[in-house]
Amino acid sequence: MTLPDLASQFVYGRLAWAVVTATVLFALLSLLRAAPLPRRARAVLLAGMAVLFLLPGKASPAYWLTLAFQYPSGLLFGCCVLKLRQHWDGRAGGAPVMTPSLAGALALTGLLLYLDAMGLLTQGYYYAGFGPTAAPVLAVLGAIGCALALVQGQARAQAGALLTTILLFTLLRLPTGNLWDAVLDPLLWGWAVVTLAVNAVRNRARTRATTSPEPVAGQSAELQPVSSLSPLGPAAMEHSSTIKE
Repeated sequence: MTLPDLASQFVYGRLAWAVVTATVLFALLSLLRAAPLPRRARAVLLAGMAVLFLLPGKASPAYWLTLAFQYPSGLLFGCCVLKLRQHWDGRAGGAPVMTPSLAGALALTGLLLYLDAMGLLTQGYYYAGFGPTAAPVLAVLGAIGCALALVQGQARAQAGALLTTILLFTLLRLPTGNLWDAVLDPLLWGWAVVTLAVNAVRNRARTRATTSPEPVAGQSAELQPVSSLSPLGPAAMEHSSTIKE
């Protein structure tokens, strides 16, 4: 087991938490504002976030976030960089960073890890991320899969973020020296679960809209008033009744 250098952990933690927090802040602003912030306002906001998170010791929000959540995973950091790029370009509603396939893989992996951590599976999946055999093999297989996705042009943004995560883990052992901490953390897992839930609700609503019963032909005419069935309306019916009298 090789742990990352403390200096690299310090730099990574400050940078990663600054990017994650800025992404969340921009997402909230996009929900509250109909139009995106001007480019200058976005630059000032990002610069202020960088200065705030680089403050020493307890003055930095990264200090308290690290105490509460440890370090963000490399994949969360990469996904937030992609999302932050969309906000910077004014494309907050662009292509989703958390795709359904990525969300499904992360949700299932996190579920297995959390069940194992709670003692319901007791297979030692998390501790295998420190192992000298399983972790390198999984990292190599993941890097090969990401490279193939980049060559074939499939989910290139997500594949690039995952490949960068694997490289950070391989070269610097960030963030904690465990492979699972590099690709998953509670915040990223929650993002994946919420994405799956939202997609499920939308698909259910779309299915209901497409399968809703349509009015049967001829049924609407039976339900209309008698006066509306006459091509000339009530005046013509009154005139016809006068002639009969």
